[in-house]
Formats: sequence, structure tokens, C-alpha cells
Amino acid sequence: MASVYYHFTLILVSFLMLSSLPQPSIATSRMLALVNQPPVILKYHNGQLLKGNITVNLLWYGKFTPIQRSVLVDFLLSLNHKSPRQPSVNTWWSTTRLYKGGPSNLVVGNQILDEKYSLGKSLKNRQVQHLALKAGGRSKSTATLSLVLTAADVAVEDFCMSACGIHGYARYKKVRYAYAWVGNSETQCPGQCAWPFHQPLYGPQTPPLVAPNGDVGVDGMVINLGTVLAGAITNPFDDGYYQGPADGSLEAVSACTGIFGKGAYPGYPGEVLVDKTTGASYNAVGVNGREYLLPAMWDPHTSKCKTFV
Repeated sequence: MASVYYHFTLILVSFLMLSSLPQPSIATSRMLALVNQPPVILKYHNGQLLKGNITVNLLWYGKFTPIQRSVLVDFLLSLNHKSPRQPSVNTWWSTTRLYKGGPSNLVVGNQILDEKYSLGKSLKNRQVQHLALKAGGRSKSTATLSLVLTAADVAVEDFCMSACGIHGYARYKKVRYAYAWVGNSETQCPGQCAWPFHQPLYGPQTPPLVAPNGDVGVDGMVINLGTVLAGAITNPFDDGYYQGPADGSLEAVSACTGIFGKGAYPGYPGEVLVDKTTGASYNAVGVNGREYLLPAMWDPHTSKCKTFV
């Protein structure tokens, strides 16, 4: 039996901690800006990173519409697509090049549809790992990443309680492989895992932003997918880049939770772009002209959370 090592992202935990703080006034926010906060330093622990050409094999668990699948697949394709419009998803992803080992080029591989809920509608973490194996984890190559995406009516252990997505690794025939999972939170916990497209469960009840692809759950999945992908690339086996304990650490994007644009503070995502036609908020453009809202990523050269608008 494969050994399983889970690495939970801090998307939800960090957000709840931040959103429970009172929303500062303009005067207060200026005052807070004068306080020097200790910088986040993600230490490199000398482990293997996922660099070069990495094949991402997907397993869609539950029912997704063709449009929902296209939004998420287009996001994956956008990571390596040099869009003529800026800022782009590729520009955001290029920050991972600054981590040791060079670029990580993600290529979409096999896709499996499991619309009949083969393991039921309530999954344990071990079952997520089983689905990851089914998606392509049996490959003897470490240059793969298995990705499990669950539909809005699928409950997953710790989902909405301590995680909006996870990444980890397992062993199959002595070969380590990385995998990740993200769930659609639209009906279960949009205030926790789809913010800022939904009012938060706690903290300032500011009006939510308009989702760029018109789907609160899927656009929220993009945010969490970007978070776990960056973590899986820069810390796939718990010995890459992170700060804190290996089993609950800050990583490339989770170190910047809640920051989407300049001037962000708890409860306010920062200054982002607004589509003049739809009124939707975004900060990155991908393939087919799709617009996405992506969280800031930690820059190892400056030791700061990097935004692109």
C-alpha cells in the first residue's frame, strides 16, 4: 500500500484568521502601513522541485458542465501561454521560475470523467489519493502531477473546515508522485473558499466581487488551484520552499493569502482590474481571452508577495 503524505494549504485557515480582524478605516490602514511587519521568508530545504515539462493528469469527480471544465482547463493551458494582453496568467506563473531549478511547464495530459461518483459523494483523504492514482499516479515518471477536481455536491474530508484544497505526495512501487485536489465550494462554503466572489463567513461584509467567468464556485476553484499548483511545484515532497512546520507551512502562494492587488488588507483584496462590459474583477488574462483573478505569489528574489496590477 502506498504511503501517503498530506500537505494542507493554508488558504482557509489564513483567510479566517485575517477576516476575523476589524476592517481598518483609511486612517487606520495608513497607520498600520507604518508598522514594520516581519517579512515572510520561505526557506529552501534542499529537496526536489517539479521543474521542466510536467504532465498534469486530471480526474473530474462528479458532474461538471462542459463550460466549467473549459474554464479550468483553459487556466491550466494559460500557465504557459504568452498572452498578448497583460497582465497574463503566464506572467503570474513565471514567478515560479525564480525558485531553484528554473521553469515549470505544465502540460495537460489525460482527463478522466467520473460522473457516477464511483466512491460516493463523501470522500476521505485516502480516497482522494486513490483517485489521484487512477488519474495517472501509476506513472513511473516523477515528471507528472495528478489533479483531482470534485464537483459542488461532493464532500471531502476537511473541506471547508481546514482546507479549500490540498497537495501532497504518495509512493507507488517506490516512485514518489505529486498530486493535488481542489473542490467546488459554491454550495458548501463559498464564504470561506470562494472569497472574494462571495461575502466572507466572518469579518467585514463588503460587497463581493463579480466572478470573471460568471461562476462563483469555479472562479473560486481557480484561486485555490493556483495556490496548490504553486505549492506542488515549489514544495512537492515537503522538503522544498516553505516556512513553518512541514505539515502545515506557508508556501509560494499561501504565504500571500488574501492579496490580489496593491493595497490589500484583511477583508479587502486590493486594487484589481474590472471588465468594462461584464463588471467582473480580474488581474490576469489567459487563453481564449479568459480573465481570471489570481492571488499574489511570494517572490524569492525580493522576499515579498508579488502582485501584477
